[in-house]
Amino acid sequence: MMANFLVIILIILVVIIYNNLNNKIKGLESKISDLQENTPKHITTGETKEEPGILTQEIPSFETQQRTQSSPEINPVIQEEIPTNPQKDWLSPIFTFLKQNILAVIGIFTLVLGIGYFVKYAIDKNWINETARAAIGLSIGSIIIIIGHFLRKNYTVFSSIILGGGIAILYFTTTIAFREYHLFTQNTAFIITCCITLLSIILSYLYKSEILIIFSLFGGFLAPLMISTGQSNYLFLFTYISVLNIGMLIITFLKQWKSVGGIAFFFTHLYLLYWIMEKPEIQSIYFYLINYVIFYAFALLNYSKKNILSSFDTILLVLVNFFSTLSLVYIFNTLGYEPVIIFPVVFALVNGGLLFKEYRNKSFGSAYSVFAGLTISLVTIAVVLQFKTHLITSVWAIEATLLLFIWKKTTISIFKTFFYILFPLVLIAQIITWTQYFDSKQLTAILNPVFLTSVITIVTLFFNLMLLKRLPGSNFTKNSFFENAFKIISYATIYFALLFELIYQVSEKPFAIILCLGLLLSLYYIFILLLLNKKLEMNRYTEIGLIYIFFFLTIIHVSFCASELITSILLKKITITTYAIYLLYVIPIIYIYRKLRPTLHLSKTRVFYWISAFILVVIVSCEMYHFYILGTATISTLYPLQKHFSILYLPIIWAILSSIFIYTGLKNDNPEFNKIGFTLIGITILKLYAYDVWQMDNISRIIAFILLGVILLLSSFMFQRFKNMIKNLVDKKDDSNGNQNLES
Repeated sequence: MMANFLVIILIILVVIIYNNLNNKIKGLESKISDLQENTPKHITTGETKEEPGILTQEIPSFETQQRTQSSPEINPVIQEEIPTNPQKDWLSPIFTFLKQNILAVIGIFTLVLGIGYFVKYAIDKNWINETARAAIGLSIGSIIIIIGHFLRKNYTVFSSIILGGGIAILYFTTTIAFREYHLFTQNTAFIITCCITLLSIILSYLYKSEILIIFSLFGGFLAPLMISTGQSNYLFLFTYISVLNIGMLIITFLKQWKSVGGIAFFFTHLYLLYWIMEKPEIQSIYFYLINYVIFYAFALLNYSKKNILSSFDTILLVLVNFFSTLSLVYIFNTLGYEPVIIFPVVFALVNGGLLFKEYRNKSFGSAYSVFAGLTISLVTIAVVLQFKTHLITSVWAIEATLLLFIWKKTTISIFKTFFYILFPLVLIAQIITWTQYFDSKQLTAILNPVFLTSVITIVTLFFNLMLLKRLPGSNFTKNSFFENAFKIISYATIYFALLFELIYQVSEKPFAIILCLGLLLSLYYIFILLLLNKKLEMNRYTEIGLIYIFFFLTIIHVSFCASELITSILLKKITITTYAIYLLYVIPIIYIYRKLRPTLHLSKTRVFYWISAFILVVIVSCEMYHFYILGTATISTLYPLQKHFSILYLPIIWAILSSIFIYTGLKNDNPEFNKIGFTLIGITILKLYAYDVWQMDNISRIIAFILLGVILLLSSFMFQRFKNMIKNLVDKKDDSNGNQNLES
């Protein structure tokens, strides 16, 4: 029932597709007829020739159409109207092939399924025995191959699909005959599959069919799985795979079929990866080196003939070098062999030889850049491995930088795409590396594997930022979201790498010291970024965000962190010299206000004055409180002295600061400081009358009122005096201007 339903659906789909194609063909015929009618006679030929109609002409085969498209003889008038096709990406040939041959692909797949169901049905009914079943399968596959052979001249692509289907039937029949029916031994089955693979390779070479060689390649690599008995015979397997890869290398050299190298690389390294994951052996190293040479030769085929590297060749070079390095170092580490740096050094020498060749020929094109990037990357990997860094994180970080470097030198977008894919993996690997701080014991300062891995990541991030900054012809702009996001993530990664190492090294210290050093690191890190904001081409929003974070961390530092420090000092857990380290935050505060303020975007806004004034009030109030407590308090008198300072001395400090703000505003003719000063006076008076006065004793109340009154009167006097001075200056200026007018 279900089978009938699927057949009906398939017939309906075929009818719909056929109707759609027929309508498109009629539309194209009408357009061609219109173009031929509108073409002037004097442009075509001197004589008018009678040509057959479109419907009576023989429809050319697909390959004929391809040859016609590759060397067209189009009328000049028509040629002017046809726009130049943009450069297609590497997936467009695949989609084009599927669109043009989808019916053939579905048809051969359906035929194979139908034959399989028929054989199954015959088996269920006991019509044929096991030997006859295998014979039928092999016969049908051979017949389909013969049919494809006779169709090859007029229907090249279609015949290739037919041949591929026939070869697939031969593979499946051999597999079933061996695994299910046990008609022959494993060695016999392997010989048969090798013969089928050899036949398909010969046919693909004779028919010049890349489609058929892909069928052959899939069959050749899947054949060991088809006849596998579950017993691992890796030496035999990889000898076969190496021979198969050498054969494919020869075919690629003769026919320039680049897809062969990519598919062979994928299957070979999939098998090798499974081997070293299941059972690492010294023999696997030999096969890795053999296949390194084979696929390196694959990548250099085009370079050896034309002295250029295509994007595919470059990608294959990068993959071959880095996959081989990762795998071989993993095998050495697992088996306990030394030195592990031998493989990246040897691979660096190989690429360095080609780099020297380019340099000697004074050829500084994309090939020179690729070989230089590979050589430097492999040497860097050798160095980081010597310091026992984490392999995956270091190699991925270096490879991401290499991809970005190649993108810069070649401007091929595929490397940018690979960089965007690999960079998040680098971050994930780095986070996993940081988690080892929780499990590791007694790591040495700086020269430990975790931090050295972080250093490698930091160095590669710096190179990435430089490459993005100088990248010619990219779509990145100064306000690009992706560029800004990448910069922020890079800054955050560098910060956390330094922070985690610092926290780990001082983790045995009291919490107050850990908090103080962590906040100081954060403040100085942001300070350095603001100091380099022009060189880093930091945009306005990133800069403003960093300033806000800096001010917020400053408030945390002078309030919560200082409170923890003072309590620990009074409890004799730490010495008072720690407080001197705490005060180092003052240096970036003063430098930002004195030197960097004119260059910052936020300093040109009113908000900056209010934020700066708020930070200044908090710092002065907190530091005066800290000096007062450290100079007079003990742990038993801490709370009463805190309350005394808040009630008596804090209003006085605020009143003095408000007077300074008013004076600064009048002197610099800046109304914002005047507003800040009067606002602070208002808060001080409100605090004094609403709360403080009710908590004081009589003597403190008298002192507070007298001092506050004197400060307020002095502030008012200064305000009136400066106001009169400004008025006198304006009057004198008006008088001098009037006298000049009279004299003139």
